[in-house]
Amino acid sequence: MTETLTTPAAARTVPAPRALGSLGLFTVLIGAALPLIDFFIVNVALPTMGRDLAANASVLELVVAGYGLAYAVLLVPGGRLGDLFGRRRLFLGGMAAFGLTSLACGLAPDAWSLVAARVAQGASAAAMVPQVLATIQSSTEGPRRAKAMSLYGATAGLAMVAGQILGGVLVAADLAGSGWRSVFLVNVPVVVVGLLLAVRTVPETRSRRPEPVDGPGTVLLAAALLTLLAPLTEGRAAGWPLWTWLSLAAFPLVTGAFVAVERRADRQGRTPLVPPSLFALTPLRRGLTLMVPFSIGFSGFMFVIAVALQSGAGLGPVAAGLALAPMALAFFLVSLAGPRLVTRFGARVVTAGSVVQGLGVVLILLAVRADWPDVGLVALLPGAAVAGAGQALQLPVVMRIVMSEVPPARAGVGSGVMVTTQQASLALGVATLGTLFLSLVPGMGMRDALVTTLAVQLGGVVVTGLLSLRLPRRVG
Repeated sequence: MTETLTTPAAARTVPAPRALGSLGLFTVLIGAALPLIDFFIVNVALPTMGRDLAANASVLELVVAGYGLAYAVLLVPGGRLGDLFGRRRLFLGGMAAFGLTSLACGLAPDAWSLVAARVAQGASAAAMVPQVLATIQSSTEGPRRAKAMSLYGATAGLAMVAGQILGGVLVAADLAGSGWRSVFLVNVPVVVVGLLLAVRTVPETRSRRPEPVDGPGTVLLAAALLTLLAPLTEGRAAGWPLWTWLSLAAFPLVTGAFVAVERRADRQGRTPLVPPSLFALTPLRRGLTLMVPFSIGFSGFMFVIAVALQSGAGLGPVAAGLALAPMALAFFLVSLAGPRLVTRFGARVVTAGSVVQGLGVVLILLAVRADWPDVGLVALLPGAAVAGAGQALQLPVVMRIVMSEVPPARAGVGSGVMVTTQQASLALGVATLGTLFLSLVPGMGMRDALVTTLAVQLGGVVVTGLLSLRLPRRVG
């Protein structure tokens, strides 16, 4: 079976990609999970890193921010390169680079070497991750695609919670005296297995109309993300110097320039980095709008709870990580039922999920108020489990909605836009809710600062619920 592709030079045929099998889907989901695990795995390892490397708070924040910034900035170009050169090829190259940079992180002799390796690790992730959704979109269809998209969303949510739990266990286990280094070195054998599987099970796909990379758009998108995320992630630790305010002031100007350049390229018949026509797709536009407050709240909560449980409640890294185990377990179990619920109730499952998540946040807030500082697994169990169940009803469904009408030829850029939105919002969550919490602690104390931050997150959950009412009722 072939599909005809007409180019300015001549008409030619491109073989249709073979279907993505179950083992191939498992393999690409490994690639989707690894970068998200690594975004959160360092949260509980940061105190140990600081002591071992004699690093101050500003440098430690760069360990987190450097990874997140490189990842967010390069995701859309990574998706475009996959469309152009082949998604399997970029997936393999990105995964191999992720393994090598993880090894570099684990062997870093000092703090600045670790920061450099984390930036390179984020860039590797940006080459790998957009190929996952693009491959699913291009090599599955019908119910199989719906199931694969649901599994992708479930994997993403579970990876974010499991990363923090795994980080605590690995740091405390101190395997062969590796301490915090094991949180990075553990990626290496996983990557080796993933590469062996990918070579055999992941089909090659690419856009039927390969499009060149938009240089001006790429530069302006990178500049826009940097002017927003860099000052927010580094401002508090650096004491909010002048450059942070100048950078924030430049953000709307650079963003406006990016939008203008993309629209002009579209009018002139050239291919913009982010085609404006993508945002004409109602499911994508409304799904991305909802993903912003959801991801901000998710990452902000994970960061704040890790700091509060270790610095305020006096828990060790294992206990702080395991306190979130009920959230991970509930997310996993509820996400298994997600596809059936979506088939029956459509996008209203997302609205129900926001209500359930809000109830979970309230239960956590009440537990903190009543039991602080004697909070741990037992006190947090009801709220964490309920919140995890609510998140599982939202994230996989929203991801499926965003990609539901993106044509396979633009699957790479579509997935790049979605994951960029998610990643930038995750970074914003750490920067905004994390900064709020840490700023409140000196004046209010740890307990009241945590309660106030949870109340702000609850407001974000309400916003998510209201936005969910605007999603298309039927989920494709």
